[in-house]
Amino acid sequence: MQPASQDPRAGPVAVIGAGVAGLITAHTLIRDGFDVHILTRDAQVGGVWERDRIYPGLYLNHVHGEYRLSPLKMPPSSAPGGRLTGEDVANYVDAFARNFLQGKIQFDTDVRNIRRSPSGGWLLDLRHLRTGVEETRTYARLVVCSGGCSSPHIPSRLSREAATAAGYKGLVFHSADFSQNIEPMLSQTSGASGPDRWPIVVIGGGKSAQDICAFLANEGRDVTMVCHRLDAFTAAPKPPPNFLRRSRLASLLSPHIHLRTSIERFLHTTWVGKRIVDSVWRGMEEDAFRAANIPRDSPLRNTVRPFWHIRVNDEGVPRPNGFHALAAAGKIKVLTPAHAVKFGDDGLSVVLGDGSLLRASTVVLATGYKSSWSDLFDRNTIEELGLDPQPANTNTTHRWDYTTLSDPPPTHPDVELWASHLINGLVPAKNIARRDFAVNGACVTANNAYTVEVASHWISSYFLGDEMRIPKTPEAALAAAERQAAWLKRRYPEIPSALHPSHTAYLAFWTWPQHVDDMLEDMGLPIMRSGGNIFTWPFKVIDSDEIQHLKEERDARRATFRA
Repeated sequence: MQPASQDPRAGPVAVIGAGVAGLITAHTLIRDGFDVHILTRDAQVGGVWERDRIYPGLYLNHVHGEYRLSPLKMPPSSAPGGRLTGEDVANYVDAFARNFLQGKIQFDTDVRNIRRSPSGGWLLDLRHLRTGVEETRTYARLVVCSGGCSSPHIPSRLSREAATAAGYKGLVFHSADFSQNIEPMLSQTSGASGPDRWPIVVIGGGKSAQDICAFLANEGRDVTMVCHRLDAFTAAPKPPPNFLRRSRLASLLSPHIHLRTSIERFLHTTWVGKRIVDSVWRGMEEDAFRAANIPRDSPLRNTVRPFWHIRVNDEGVPRPNGFHALAAAGKIKVLTPAHAVKFGDDGLSVVLGDGSLLRASTVVLATGYKSSWSDLFDRNTIEELGLDPQPANTNTTHRWDYTTLSDPPPTHPDVELWASHLINGLVPAKNIARRDFAVNGACVTANNAYTVEVASHWISSYFLGDEMRIPKTPEAALAAAERQAAWLKRRYPEIPSALHPSHTAYLAFWTWPQHVDDMLEDMGLPIMRSGGNIFTWPFKVIDSDEIQHLKEERDARRATFRA
């Protein structure tokens, strides 16, 4: 723990990012007595849910189906089927900031560089976007909540510069800029003939690509999707009961780095358990296709396998104007497996991997995002902290002889080469003993709000110097990080998570309840909070109210240690 003579609350704390992770992290730190400044280059709160980034037809895609923090209830959605829309989440985040963080957020503040101060703490070079004024500030501690959806990844051969060099005449933009380009794109293709009537081409098969295709098809535009594989999805003819959707049941059917309960050990270490797990996952895939009326020979079935992946979206009850219904009806053309290589020399097309030309009036690049950290830290700081991908240990002795992992898909080449050294996606192993730097929002889960709220308490306890179940030295932390990296390689062999560390430093998608329990155990707090007896606990609904008193629990434990 922190020596009593040193007040860990001395000096300001910078929280970078005003998305959900940044807001709840700041709120928790403030309640623990820290002086917090939230820095964001945006003009409004929300991060990925900031109002300028949401667009018509955007729905929450979390499999858990909920997105709220314990201090503030979320009003029910007015959308058909009760699914949360982008507008719902934006309204909620605005309300959270108004209620709890008035005067704490510094908008239009771009963090240009972060480096360690020779005298301790952190130096941040800032530029105020409205005035152009630049300054350097010193902070005692730093939490980076910049997430993974703020820096678009644009393949160089599909960039605007490549389009200009090829003489391409249409619009080219990333899906992050879709809302700003809706009007010019629709105006260009309204009542058009000739090149302007050629399809709008959306490159990518993820949730953003699907939403954009659906929006354009509903606007009466010809649209073609080009992708290697589509995201998997869950769907049902009617909303599933909460004891199935919002309980621990799905998490028990996915293996975790350690198996805490007897039912998990049965399901994942016996051949009978494997047969049960495999059957459930196959049934879930087929149920989703059937609910969406997708024929067996449809390209829409070319999806990732949901057991092995994190690209899984919740479609709820499929809508007649949703992506899958429109594509199945031929109103969206889907080319998969396929990939766009470059712009054609004719100035009118994109070239596909098989050499064919695809005419396009507009090209929307739904090609994902890159790590936001390269824009925040100088090279020396990234290396000092160990934030960049680290060479993977190819001689690891860590093994998980889980029967459910006995027939994995091929391993992505980059998974073999690179690993992340962030402990639980929260703290760089190299910096574990300093307790002055943390990350929130870099772990992919199916219930992001619940997970980042528990993580915010973990970070605050870490900064306060509380007694925690964490490695005490950088050497021990590196050993723990190596074990986690070996686990991610075993569990998610198709996902090179280390290459996108600001978003996928750790993956606990289906097993987010177990991951949350790990963080609670690190803080010495009770786990598996939803209750239930030996028969009912897997079906108990997980609710954010069960973590609303974590501060008081941490305070009581701290007092016990200091007594």
